[in-house]
Amino acid sequence: MRIEVAYAAAERQVLVALDVDEGATVETALRQVAGYAAFDGLNVSRMPVGVYGKRVDQSRLLRPGERIELYRPVLLDPKEARRRRAMANREPV
Repeated sequence: MRIEVAYAAAERQVLVALDVDEGATVETALRQVAGYAAFDGLNVSRMPVGVYGKRVDQSRLLRPGERIELYRPVLLDPKEARRRRAMANREPV
């Protein structure tokens, strides 16, 4: 069955289509893409993952057409990012 594995870094985005066996898990697919040049430098087996935006365990069974997403760490707390944007857009008094 055909699935996709996606990763988005600040400087690049990767989307790889894979053929995996029926009954394959997220872990199986990650082991398969670990050797791809597009994922060099990433420890895909330790990264948080999701399917279509929802976090999942690596033991989850895959369905045809699904997209596994590799999540990178959050570098800035979302509340702090909003606070900084608000301060930058503030009119001087």
